Amino acid sequence: MTQDQWTTVADVVSAVCLLGGAFFALAAGVGALRFPDLLSRMHAATKPQVLGLVLVLVGLALRLREGGAVWALVLVAVFQMLTAPVAAHMVGRAGFRTGKVRQDLLVIDELSRDLAATRQTDEGGRPD
Repeated sequence: MTQDQWTTVADVVSAVCLLGGAFFALAAGVGALRFPDLLSRMHAATKPQVLGLVLVLVGLALRLREGGAVWALVLVAVFQMLTAPVAAHMVGRAGFRTGKVRQDLLVIDELSRDLAATRQTDEGGRPD
C-alpha cells in the first residue's frame, strides 16, 4: 500500500468515525431530553456520549496523525472513560436519595434495603 493509498483510507475511516461519533452524541442529547426519568436520562447521557466522543477522537487521531496530538487524544479518551461512569453513579445515588427516581420503573431495588439499614445504624439500632 502506498502512502497516498494509506492517506485516502485513513481519511475515509476518519470521516466514518467522525460521523458515527456525531450520531451518537446527537442520540445522547435526544435521549437526555426525551426519556421520562432520571436513571433513563442518565444512561442516555453517559453511554452513547462516551462512545460518540471516543469515535470522534479516533477520527481526529486518524486525521491528524501526529504523535503528540494522538497521545493528547488518548488521554482525553481515558479520562472520559474513567470519570463518566463515576459521575453517573454519583448522580444516580443522589437522585435516589432525594426521591427523584421513579420507583415504579425499577425492576430490582437493592439500594432501598441498604439505605434503610444505614439509617437504622445511624439511629443507634443494630442493622438487620
